[in-house]
Amino acid sequence: MNLRPHRREPADINLTPLIDVVFLLLIFFMVSTTFKDDARLRIQLPQANGEEVQAEEPLVIRLVIDAAGRYYVDGQALVDTRPKSLVYALRGALGERKSLPVLIQADARTPHQAVMTAMDAASEVGLNRIAFAATRPDGRTP
Repeated sequence: MNLRPHRREPADINLTPLIDVVFLLLIFFMVSTTFKDDARLRIQLPQANGEEVQAEEPLVIRLVIDAAGRYYVDGQALVDTRPKSLVYALRGALGERKSLPVLIQADARTPHQAVMTAMDAASEVGLNRIAFAATRPDGRTP
């Protein structure tokens, strides 16, 4: 009679199937994921008849307002839509220069209040040369 306890073999976990499953999941998520193109801000400018603008652009502060009323100063999005944040961003964009013109590119569906707030913030900073961007009714961009 053998009364000695039987030693069990240590449990061996084979990781190969687990790695295969993780790899397949990784491939599935890479193929099925869509990436948003947030790098470009798409706005639809309002239409207006006006004079042509020269080909080279002068140094300006670009203030873009999207359809939801969010502000972008020289391509940088503001953290919120408060007027104080806009004033701070405009002062930062102005830097050491005395005065620069401000080009407001507001989407055609932008709330009127957002444009008025932008104009108030620009005047508070001391920027009094303000221009508005638009497209021509015939589809040409000035």
